[in-house]
Amino acid sequence: MLASAPICAGAALFLFQMPPNAALHGIAVDQLMRWNLLALLICFAAAHTWLIFAIFRQKAAAPKAKASEMGSGIKRAQAAGLWPGDFSRSLSWLLLAALCAMYVWMAITAQRLWAANRFEGASPEDMQVEVVGEQFQWYFRYPGQDAAFGITRPSLVNAAAGNPLGLDPRDDRSKDDLVSSVLVLPVGREVDVRLRSLDVIHGFFIPAMRLKQNAVPGLVLHLHFTPIAIGTYAILCSQVCGSGHARMQAELRVLSPSDYQQWLTAREQQHAREGAQ
Repeated sequence: MLASAPICAGAALFLFQMPPNAALHGIAVDQLMRWNLLALLICFAAAHTWLIFAIFRQKAAAPKAKASEMGSGIKRAQAAGLWPGDFSRSLSWLLLAALCAMYVWMAITAQRLWAANRFEGASPEDMQVEVVGEQFQWYFRYPGQDAAFGITRPSLVNAAAGNPLGLDPRDDRSKDDLVSSVLVLPVGREVDVRLRSLDVIHGFFIPAMRLKQNAVPGLVLHLHFTPIAIGTYAILCSQVCGSGHARMQAELRVLSPSDYQQWLTAREQQHAREGAQ
């Protein structure tokens, strides 16, 4: 699976100028987009070909048309060459039916892909990460050794004091929570993302992961994905959230399982030292 990622990524980049795919579900998303673009290209070419043909055919047939053949709208269209015969009509209906069937198939596939990431719950073994948007910064919280997120309170939010998410120090579950300005994930492991916002609507957007979801104040939204390629990827905000919207960027670093464990251990030790001071 990991070996095939660069091939699919190169095809996606070549076909519609998208960044290389680095998510497991992105393979199906890119394939669906290729079919969509192919269908649009066929419709565009067919429509313009028919229009050009009809214009020149009508000009050539107009002088030869007889008055007796203009008794009805259909006969006038036949004289001008605009009304297809039985074979052409059957072929046109057949192509139209095939096009409609393809669009129905694409709509069902898109709905299943969306539901798999947004509506189907992640498995209990998935890694848990919380993503919080605030003008103009992304924060990423890891639950720590207890695998549970601590309580946050808006009245305790104070980035200058080292508590940008408002973690409640009286809650034991929040004492081992790790807050980072960089999202670090292990390759090949599914991640369940809890997404929320502290102020306005932000758009959590990772182009390489084929992932986009709005963070809405007052709501906790879930989505899950599996990174399949080691590397560093851009995290953007896709909603205009204020004057500093363009600066609201962060990094996703996908590491090998061993490198991720080293990073996590170092952050836990740093967090323990800061808590002891």
